[in-house]
Amino acid sequence: MPTHLMWFRHDLRLNDNLALSAACRSADATVIALYIATPKQWQQHAMSPRQAAYIHAHLTALRASLEEKGIPLAFVEVDDFAASVEALKIFCDEHEVSSLFYNYQYEVNERQRDAAVEKALDEVRCQGFDDSVILSPGAVMTGNHEMYKVFTPFKKAWLTRLNDGMPECVAAPAKRKNAAHSVTCAPITFSYPQQDFDASLFAADEKSAIRQLRQFCQQGAGEYASQRDFPAIEGTSRLSAALAIGAISPRQCLHRLLTEQPKTLDDGPGSVWLNELIWREFYRHLMTYNPALCKHRPFIGWTERVKWHVSPEHLKAWQEGQTGYPIVDAAMRQLNATGWMHNRLRMIAASFLVKDLLIDWREGERYFMSQLIDGDLAANNGGWQWAASTGTDAAPYFRIFNPTTQGERFDKEGEFIRQWVSELAEVPQKLIHEPWKWADKEGVTLAYPRPIVDHKQARSETLAAYEAARKG
Repeated sequence: MPTHLMWFRHDLRLNDNLALSAACRSADATVIALYIATPKQWQQHAMSPRQAAYIHAHLTALRASLEEKGIPLAFVEVDDFAASVEALKIFCDEHEVSSLFYNYQYEVNERQRDAAVEKALDEVRCQGFDDSVILSPGAVMTGNHEMYKVFTPFKKAWLTRLNDGMPECVAAPAKRKNAAHSVTCAPITFSYPQQDFDASLFAADEKSAIRQLRQFCQQGAGEYASQRDFPAIEGTSRLSAALAIGAISPRQCLHRLLTEQPKTLDDGPGSVWLNELIWREFYRHLMTYNPALCKHRPFIGWTERVKWHVSPEHLKAWQEGQTGYPIVDAAMRQLNATGWMHNRLRMIAASFLVKDLLIDWREGERYFMSQLIDGDLAANNGGWQWAASTGTDAAPYFRIFNPTTQGERFDKEGEFIRQWVSELAEVPQKLIHEPWKWADKEGVTLAYPRPIVDHKQARSETLAAYEAARKG
């Protein structure tokens, strides 16, 4: 009787899990599952303590769900990916595993690990699946069979390819006839720092994530286009954390969206949220074909020559939400307090670090990863390179957000700012975005800093730095 091993990574769910479904296809096989924690690797990748806690919660729930199906979930902790290869080999030998099933991860370290696993398990059949994307990398290419470098033509080709064949969702596996009884399931405990997260904002198990998806597609997706840019409104799905660890799949998102908003593909309600799913695909496909993006390299080569400011004081002020620009500070405080930041604010905060403080975008990329519950290398890197004008399809380097006017545009009443920057509670709405003007006029001393840089001057310095780099 064959033994199939499902190796869970960032795919912590029963429903629409391509590798798990394949592992369970044979009714005669005994199916067991394994998760390998690699805390030193997580540390190298700057995984946030909140994401570690989030993974722990989902693993615990997943173990219980798998148990009901007659599938034990074993847990092993080793230092890093290199050690995980040996741990997997030992586990397969101990349990006489005939076939290994897993879902692909597209980052460089993960791909190297998987190649080493296939080499080490020479007597085990290894099967991988493109599970974390709707369309597989390589399915959407230019006429010259190259990866698209600009989002809009990628999106057009992606939608055409989708219309040629919509990928279906696969059902959760049925209960096994041959339940495995000889697997020792160690307690799920990480030797990695964990930080509490708010389960009312981020679903702590698969069923809750599915419920959150359904509710958003029914009630929020239709209003998403008009509400998504305003952080004081709950206008986004908050599903990014569940997607990042694979508690739900992008195919589930697509099918639920089309069910609840049937005109989505015809630019109807829901099309703008679909656009976000396609951006997610774009960055994942891009990383597969440009592995240098995983190695802290910019997509646009000449931007390596930008002479960045090295200012620990300014970096610390940005990290702590003490820049003197209220919308930037409110955004950073939201991130530090919750492990999440509204997408419009991610753009504003990133632009400020790079274009106002002229600090290397990689400092911001790493800090975001160290805090985000929805940390995802491809999406985070793509967003930072867009803001820094170093990436594919990036904002032109001369397009620089004014943090004050961004605040006035997207938090006009100052409602979001007051929520996170309590020092400004008494500042009238009219001057909430430039509180120092009110303080000077009224002779009041605020427990809040004045702007750490002058935007107009900073803009000139940034333009000069980029232009010098471009000319070489």
